[in-house]
Formats: sequence, structure tokens, C-alpha cells
Amino acid sequence: MPFADLADPGRPGGDVRLFYTDDGTGDPPLLLVHGWGSDSQEWSWHLPDLTARRRVIAVDLRGHGNSSVPPSGFHPRDMAADLVRLLDHLDIPRVIGVGHSMGGQIVSVLAVEHPERITALVCVDPGYGHPPAISEAAPAQVRALRADAGAALRIDEWCYTPVTPPMIKVWHARRLLAMPPHVLAEAFAGLFTGDDQIGSRPASDHYLKRRECPVLTFRYDPAQAAWEESLFRHPASTTVTWPGSGHRLHEERPREFLLVMNRWIKGVTQ
Repeated sequence: MPFADLADPGRPGGDVRLFYTDDGTGDPPLLLVHGWGSDSQEWSWHLPDLTARRRVIAVDLRGHGNSSVPPSGFHPRDMAADLVRLLDHLDIPRVIGVGHSMGGQIVSVLAVEHPERITALVCVDPGYGHPPAISEAAPAQVRALRADAGAALRIDEWCYTPVTPPMIKVWHARRLLAMPPHVLAEAFAGLFTGDDQIGSRPASDHYLKRRECPVLTFRYDPAQAAWEESLFRHPASTTVTWPGSGHRLHEERPREFLLVMNRWIKGVTQ
């Protein structure tokens, strides 16, 4: 069964049932982590290629996709803790974490707080390093997410460019509309509000400098790429910048994404 029942009696909202797929062979496995309001189906463009090369775990985070919807526990650190328990459940000691948007923040939490579980990271336009204005505006957006089903769609508008394929917009809009409002609101709040947020600067800088593993980051904004390069600790870390792409560049340009990522992973795992 592609579900893992993970109990954590010491944490409110800790018990959760995660949907995941586990395909392919080869170590270290890839752990694919989707973004805010999405699910593991966003990796459908990539799974045939990736599972032909190595073992791949693609998971729906709590409250997303086919996983259970507990009343709480949607901070990125809570979801990172779920992933540690999932790896324990699968008896997987180390993975290459691949995360898009919020997923990029979550796999970075794993690299900082559970470094023994992470061999390398691939962060796809990750949900960190935003200007402070994002955190300043976040409380109002969280309130809107709780009250208005259309708020998530308005937040999502920035993800696209005029050349983004329409089906990608429709695909994600339908997922956002089906999401429980409290999940969207609490996850967004965890990304950008509170003393422990790392979604915006300068908190991002201090936290991400603690990543010791190799990191490959995809960005569409050259300024964001240059900022992140200044934080890398491992000599194999690098950024790839695709100006003109949208936030979901791995979906817009899946073949190029796979080519670049696979070559880099081969280089850091040989």
C-alpha cells in the first residue's frame, strides 16, 4: 500500500497518513517534495526518467493530495519531521532531497536539522530568500486564505509568465481550489511569519548558511541566484538561472530540468 501511517503522540497533530510512491532502484534515493497547495503529481513530468535511473520517493505532504488532513502541523518544520519519520518507515538512511517552492524550504530544513539524512539538495525556485516585504504582507494574506477560497488563486498569479502553458495554470488552480483552507493558511504562515520563519531575509541568510551538503538551485531571477550563491558552503554547490521562466520552471521546461539535474547529481554522487 502506498500509504504510511506515522504516529507521533508527543506532538499535537502529529499523527498523519502520508501517500507516497516508491519506484526504481539505486542509492541514494531521490525524495521529491512538492510546493504549497500542490501534491506529488507535479512530478509526473519527471518520474518516468528519474525512476529509470534510481530509486525515487514522491510524497504528498500532510494536508495535501491524498495524504490525511490533520487539524494542525503545517509548519515547514512539522512537515520536515514527517519526512524523517517516512524515511525511518522505509528504512532509508539518506536521500537526495528535491524540493520545489515550499518543498525547497522543507528539504533545506532537513539539510540543516537532520544533516545525516541528506546527501545533496536540489531546490527549484525555493520558498526562501524573499524580501522582508513578503513577511510584512503575509498576515493579511493568511487571514484572506482562511476566509476566501479565491485568495489562494490570487497568490498563485505571480507564478506564471505569458508563455506558461495554460494547462499548468489550470492544473494548479484546481488543486488549490480543492485544498482545505486551514492547511493553506497555516502552511503559508509557517513559511513567512513568526520568529522561526526562514522564507524572507535576513532570516533566510542565517539559516541557509548552515547547509553543509552540495546544493543545486534553479532560479528564474538572476538576482536571487546571485544572493543564494553567496550562502553556499560546499564547493559543488551551484545555481542555474532561466530568465523568462515562471515559478514552476521544472514543469515548464521538464526535459531541460532533468538534463541539468541528472548531470549534476551524477557529478556529486560518483
